Amino acid sequence: MRAILATPALVDTELPEPVPGPLDLLVRIEAVAVNPIDTKLRAAVGEGDPPRQLGWDAAGVVAAVGERVGRFRVGDGVMFAGDAGRAGCYAEAVLVDERLVGRKPAQLSWAESASVPLTGLTAWEALFERLDLDPAGGGGGKGPSLLILGGAGGVGSIAIQLARRAGAVVVASASRPESAAWVRELGAHHVVDHHRPLAPQLAALGFEVVDRIANFSDTDAYWEVMAELIAPLGSIVAIVGNRRPLDLNRLKAKSVTFAWEFMFSRSQFQTADMGRQGQILDRLAELLEAGELRPTLGRTLSPINAANLEIAHAQLATGSTIGKVALVGWG
Repeated sequence: MRAILATPALVDTELPEPVPGPLDLLVRIEAVAVNPIDTKLRAAVGEGDPPRQLGWDAAGVVAAVGERVGRFRVGDGVMFAGDAGRAGCYAEAVLVDERLVGRKPAQLSWAESASVPLTGLTAWEALFERLDLDPAGGGGGKGPSLLILGGAGGVGSIAIQLARRAGAVVVASASRPESAAWVRELGAHHVVDHHRPLAPQLAALGFEVVDRIANFSDTDAYWEVMAELIAPLGSIVAIVGNRRPLDLNRLKAKSVTFAWEFMFSRSQFQTADMGRQGQILDRLAELLEAGELRPTLGRTLSPINAANLEIAHAQLATGSTIGKVALVGWG
């Protein structure tokens, strides 16, 4: 089968097709999406290191199933992010534990579907499992105030929609006219420019503090301002690891809850509720099919090969991506 490996340069190659274990699906990949984890793990591959098969966002068709698989059958369309401890989806066929898999939304393209899993799971877990918002809270906009840092990125783009649906008053950060327009289209009530001081902008909107903060951008850069802006008894979630020590005492006086969100925790530690991710993906498929969420795909490249993945990785490195970047088809 065709595959792309990080050596660390991305190279096209041929690999044997993998054989499913008891709980595995063998999925023929129709589309993949790229995420910062791809470029981070690629950067960790040094010259002379074993090559690595990256990619943890995909959609495709089930080609074979393990003996204990019960949720899917051969021929089913599926989407998944999978397990960062296993070979990624930069290949024509890949193995994934069925508990981490959701069904492909019926009316979405392969590229749109591949853009859902990693960011959808991250946003869902961040909002509803870390910040304790109610996923069925209603769209009245009378719930807690939520500041989303990095609103136009992949995670922010789905989080805005989920938070709006949950009834939160959503303030999203975006610095360029096109990214500000994007987050407004997705349902943000207010937009602030993260290249300018946030406190005066929020005050002008009527927010001296906010009840929740979801930082999908840079934990270090916003640590002090988050401590300033979060309300007493409020909650903060972050997804980007810190580069220097964080002073947790800045949150003590307000009794603020701080939580990390890492979508791969369940698969990495094989938690008892690992199947929750498959359930979340199925729920996201339902919401997308009902038109209650919209796809967050921003750019599509074709075919899936090393050259186009280089372009996609370079796009991520600019830090100015709006929505998701996906690749479709094998040419």
